[in-house]
Amino acid sequence: MCNPEEAALLRLEEVFSATLAHVNSLVLQPLLPAAPDPSDPWGRECLRLLQQLHKSSQQLWEVTEESLHSLQERLRYPDSTGLESLLLLRGADRVLQAHIEYIESYTSCMVVQAFQKAAKRRSEYWRGQRKALRQLLSGVSSEGSVGASLGQALHQPLAHHVQQYVLLLLSLGDTIGEHHPTRELVVNAVTLFGNLQSFMKQELDQAVATQALWHTLRGRLRDVLCTPAHRLLQDSQDVPVTVAPLRAERVLLFDDALVLLQGHNVHTFDLKLVWVDPGQDGCTFHLLTPEEEFSFCAKDSQGQAVWQWKVTWAVHQALHGKKDFPVLGAGLEPSQPPDCRCAEYTFQAEGRLCQATYEGEWCRGRPHGKGTLKWPDGRNHVGNFCQGLEHGFGIRLLPQASEDKFDCYKCHWREGSMCGYGICEYSTDEVYKGYFQEGLRHGFGVLESGPQAPQPFRYTGHWERGQRSGYGIEEDGDRGERYIGMWQAGQRHGPGVMVTQAGVCYQGTFQADKTVGPGILLSEDDSLYEGTFTRDLTLMGKGKVTFPNGFTLEGSFGSGAGRGLHTQGVLDTAALPPDPSSTCKRVDSLSLSLLLFLLEPWRQLGVGAFPVESRWQGVYSPFRDFVCAGCPRDLQEALLGFDVQSSRELRRSQDYLSCESMEDILEELLQHREPKALQLYLRKALSNSLHPLGKLLRTLMLTFQATYAGVGANKHLQELAQEEVKQHAQELWAAYRGLLRVALERKGQALEEDEDTETRDLQVHGLVLPLMLPSFYSELFTLYLLLHEREDSFYSQGIANLSLFPDTQLLEFLDVQKHLWPLKDLTLTSNQRYSLVRDKCFLSATECLQKIMTTVDPREKLEVLERTYGEIEGTVSRVLGREYKLPMDDLLPLLIYVVSRARIQHLGAEIHLIRDMMDPNHTGGLYDFLLTALESCYEHIQKEDMRLHRLPGHWHSRELW
Repeated sequence: MCNPEEAALLRLEEVFSATLAHVNSLVLQPLLPAAPDPSDPWGRECLRLLQQLHKSSQQLWEVTEESLHSLQERLRYPDSTGLESLLLLRGADRVLQAHIEYIESYTSCMVVQAFQKAAKRRSEYWRGQRKALRQLLSGVSSEGSVGASLGQALHQPLAHHVQQYVLLLLSLGDTIGEHHPTRELVVNAVTLFGNLQSFMKQELDQAVATQALWHTLRGRLRDVLCTPAHRLLQDSQDVPVTVAPLRAERVLLFDDALVLLQGHNVHTFDLKLVWVDPGQDGCTFHLLTPEEEFSFCAKDSQGQAVWQWKVTWAVHQALHGKKDFPVLGAGLEPSQPPDCRCAEYTFQAEGRLCQATYEGEWCRGRPHGKGTLKWPDGRNHVGNFCQGLEHGFGIRLLPQASEDKFDCYKCHWREGSMCGYGICEYSTDEVYKGYFQEGLRHGFGVLESGPQAPQPFRYTGHWERGQRSGYGIEEDGDRGERYIGMWQAGQRHGPGVMVTQAGVCYQGTFQADKTVGPGILLSEDDSLYEGTFTRDLTLMGKGKVTFPNGFTLEGSFGSGAGRGLHTQGVLDTAALPPDPSSTCKRVDSLSLSLLLFLLEPWRQLGVGAFPVESRWQGVYSPFRDFVCAGCPRDLQEALLGFDVQSSRELRRSQDYLSCESMEDILEELLQHREPKALQLYLRKALSNSLHPLGKLLRTLMLTFQATYAGVGANKHLQELAQEEVKQHAQELWAAYRGLLRVALERKGQALEEDEDTETRDLQVHGLVLPLMLPSFYSELFTLYLLLHEREDSFYSQGIANLSLFPDTQLLEFLDVQKHLWPLKDLTLTSNQRYSLVRDKCFLSATECLQKIMTTVDPREKLEVLERTYGEIEGTVSRVLGREYKLPMDDLLPLLIYVVSRARIQHLGAEIHLIRDMMDPNHTGGLYDFLLTALESCYEHIQKEDMRLHRLPGHWHSRELW
């Protein structure tokens, strides 16, 4: 059965639907054709508002029709259609929204007097419609204006309709009982439409007050402030308040803005960017805005409470993005608006932000968090802010006036200026990757020209206050030169080494980019000149030349147009190179060429001029600072840099901390302190570009390649390079220890006392160096190849000559005792003799030794040598049928045989690299003994007389030591 209230609702909906249709045809439709004058912006705005009202009226009519249809279905089929099918109940929110949109459209028209203006354009027509309007309206004086009558016609039916909704729904709720299934739906609908009545009253009151306000303002002020969206919430003429330091004559609080009137000036503040601070004296409260702070002082505490409450809730409403329902302050938010918000604002005050627009996160009147800052001249900054200043990672674009190009700074910022690591791409196509301080390049950095630059260059090194200063490497692609040395104020200044593409090397002193004083010049043919030079390294003045054959020329040098180099001096053809006995044990039998090679350590450049401990402090220091600060997450990229291959990957690199945080890194570090676990941990860390140790290693690789690859691949830099690699290993171990200390401190523990030198060297050479050496091996081994090229050529010729011998002839040639020959290992065919077999004796030892080229780890190379020694002894023991320890007199010729058959390329470079990088703890042990034996074999194979004559019958084993 249906209730009488349902039938009453049906009649109510029928009447309201018909009324809406009648109002639409009588009022709204005639209002719309009154097209405004195109030169009248207010006319166009009024037409837009009336069109919006017409659209809202149509939507309200459609919802009413749908509600009417649901009531008809309910009354027609009461048994099969439940009460919950009524749109007023199941879709109360939708019905409510249609009413709200109509009310808001109506009040917007009311605020700007759209009805009066439209009626004025067709005054004759509306005077003829007065009777029809009076019939539509009840209780309206016939003496009112046409505009007022139109407004009443568009509002009164709705107000009456909502009032009847509430009464009928209340009555319906009383009839269905407490436990009826639809009781909750009815109660909800009563609440919503009851609130709608309050909302309508507030909207009408605010619209009336706002409309009245415009009449109190002068023409210019009215034109500035009068907008359809404005609703007046409070006026200082109603509740007096004074504002300091700006002495406003009048204060107006709208639902979206705070307005201070001062003479002809209008100061408008977006409520989304207003923060309220309660006062201390009961009559005052404070407002914060992006550029100003105000104190509001009322006459009494009641006035202060009114203003503070209304401003606070108006801010709340503005932040929420829609009107509080049903009335201002009825929202569910806390009483105090949040300090952190998102909004857009254009700065007006003079200063660096003048006319700049900031869009993003704010906190208490200042940009704070992520945001975008744009200037009218095209400057643009996207990134993090703190208390109004750029702070954290940010990308800044600076337009260049001369071209349609930008300088792009992708950097870390601190208190408004670049500080920390950054990547800068300039409009000239130059790129800088490195550190900044107070907006200037400072610390370690790399500046490189564009790929199409007419004079290509790259500088890798230290900066101070925006200029090259300290140790740095510059490559001049146009001249084919590389400078390695000291800088000051952007110029070469202090000790330096110049390497040219032609293989010429110079070491001397520079001042203001020019060579000063004496220096050393090494030519490609190993001639050495000591004296003074011109800027292009031409010999000039007094000096001395030492030729590769040992001759010396001492005197005065000069050059002139068309004369070439000329000299006046003394040529000494009897002079010999200085005694090199300290560099080799067996000089007496070496050729003059080998003797000259032994002088190479005397011709290593840069050693002593640039202390290895201080060369790359700009790379080590940020890591130390990061560790000393306790490895804070927010400084990780600023101090250690971000690993990116292209600008597209830049922002992606900002997210890596979420998947591999410092907390995880330090926790994992504590779980891998045992030797084997530590080795695995360090291997993983050094190979990971996102791990602090991996980042440090990659930066060191960059400096190494910048120094020793390409033009820098010069044999006279070998010692400079190898001591640098050892220093890097020490620094990486120190970096690991620093991370370990931080990890322990976070657990409330302390790191054991500082390591002694012996313990540190053991870890550096035994653990870190083998793990990091592959990263530097290519450039480093190239230097060893170049340095030992001459002796390796003699060695290669010796190997070629010895390879001509069959196995038995070579064993005999080397004076290997015949009872040690492994003839049992030789398998002969029917027509084959022992004297013709080649590369079969000591095959296992030969194949073992060849593996020395498959690893870059010095320790692993020594282990290969040890296994080779074991294979030789094992073969001999098998031949003799008993265990046999080879004395040195027997071992050395057998080892020469194995080395000659292994045919290892560049064995000299291999031996010297192993010797230089070997763990000092192996000195005097088995590895040292075996390496010395290998060195002796290498020297004997080089000898001239070995290629022409038999070796002596007795080996002097003592010479190995």
